[in-house]
Amino acid sequence: MAEDLIVSSELTKEEKYKTLLPQLKALVDGETDAIANLANIAAALKTTFNFWWVGFYLVKNNELVLGPFQGPVACTRIAKGKGVCGSSWQKKEVIIVPDVDHFPGHIACSSASKSEIVLPRLNSQNEVELVLDVDSEFLNHFDETDQNYLLKIIQLIPTLN
Repeated sequence: MAEDLIVSSELTKEEKYKTLLPQLKALVDGETDAIANLANIAAALKTTFNFWWVGFYLVKNNELVLGPFQGPVACTRIAKGKGVCGSSWQKKEVIIVPDVDHFPGHIACSSASKSEIVLPRLNSQNEVELVLDVDSEFLNHFDETDQNYLLKIIQLIPTLN
C-alpha cells in the first residue's frame, strides 16, 4: 500500500468516505498488528476530514484506556458509563452528540471540542473491545453519514483478541 491516501478535498463528505474506505481496507489488509492499524486509521480520518480529534480507547481491565489517536492530548482512562465514550461502551451503541455541553457527564478532555461521535466495536463474544471517538470543534458536525461509514471503517480492524 502506498503511504499516501488519495482523497480530493473537493468531494462531499459521503464521497470522501466512499473513496477512503477501500484505501483503508488495503492499508489494514494483511497487517495483524492492531496498534499499527488503529494508528493508521486515526491518521487517515484526521487527515481526510480534518476532525479536531480522532482516536481509539481500548477496553483493558474494565476501563477504557487511551490508544492510538491524532489531535491534542487526551484523557487517558475512562470508566464504564462515564462521558460519551464510557456511555457508548456501556450501552453498546453509537452515540452522536450535537453539542457536548448538553451531554450529561461529558468529560471535557479539550474545551475546543463542540460535538462528538463515539462508535463501539464488538468482538465475537458481543463485548465491546474498543471505541472510536471523533470530536469536532464545530457544533452539529456528525450525522448518519458519519455513523454509517465509521461503522464500516471500524469493522475493517482485525479483532484485538
